[in-house]
Amino acid sequence: MTRISFALAALLMTTAAVSAHQSFYSAAEVIHNTPEWTGERFADGRPKVPDAILERMKKVTLEEAWATLRSAGYEHQYEDGWADLYPGRIMVGRALTSAWIPGRLDLQKVIEADGKVDGRKGGPNAWPVDMLQPRDVYVSDHFGLKKDGPSIGDNVGNAIYAKSGNGIVYDGAVRDINGLRELPNFIAFVRAYDPSHHFGRIGDEGRPLNSTMTSINAPTRIGAAAVMPGDVVLGRDGGVMFIPPQLAERVVQQSERTHLRDMFGHQRLNEGKYTAGQIDREWTAEIEGDYTGWLKQNIDKLPVAHPQVQEIIDLQEKRAKK
Repeated sequence: MTRISFALAALLMTTAAVSAHQSFYSAAEVIHNTPEWTGERFADGRPKVPDAILERMKKVTLEEAWATLRSAGYEHQYEDGWADLYPGRIMVGRALTSAWIPGRLDLQKVIEADGKVDGRKGGPNAWPVDMLQPRDVYVSDHFGLKKDGPSIGDNVGNAIYAKSGNGIVYDGAVRDINGLRELPNFIAFVRAYDPSHHFGRIGDEGRPLNSTMTSINAPTRIGAAAVMPGDVVLGRDGGVMFIPPQLAERVVQQSERTHLRDMFGHQRLNEGKYTAGQIDREWTAEIEGDYTGWLKQNIDKLPVAHPQVQEIIDLQEKRAKK
């Protein structure tokens, strides 16, 4: 081996010794893994879908989001089977991901040592909490661990809510649900409730290590769904959809168009102007023209903002000229 090779090897060994745990992704790694997003990002590299898109996402149904994602080639973005602590509420936010494996003592020692080098505080379950930004969703794969599994109770839940003003998608059990329910807008999609306590770092009350957190801001599996940091989380009606950030605007646009066309179609059916056979198929040029006129007439009375309705009108008129 040449002197240069020895020097390079030594440099790599030194760099590895002082760097963060390799599955706690750096901003550069997050950016590398999300190249289709060209907009603003957080300091940790996650795509920052605009707040305006998140607000519009609250009216999107799971079916509408699923259809748009499937047509774009994304088949594995939905998961259900949750113990929904807040039925009827809608969760929308940006994902910050983490994942665990069953407790592994030798690896835990490495991770905790790396955490000290990186200046992290508290137990590993608090590390992603410290990184949360407003409107984030704490998304964590705790492999469905129930007994001795809850790493989120009312204390951690309060910390999550204080940082994000949002909630969690947690593939595991939570505790202290009475305290969690006191948070005004906290929404939780979790697998179960259990009164037991999690032990996730060395020396926790002298108990065996239950689980080891192995990744933050990495590609993560939640049940049958694939989640990337910065995905838009849409949780409602017992299910959760993880929407790639580059498709978020397309999802809301398609949803708004669907809502407006349904409103128009239902109104015209009630008026008896068209038959069900005419509405429940590809519309004729006459019906499309009627729809465009209806949009113009009601532009400030519709459940979609004026600028978005105008975009649809412009698109309708452009198509009519072809």
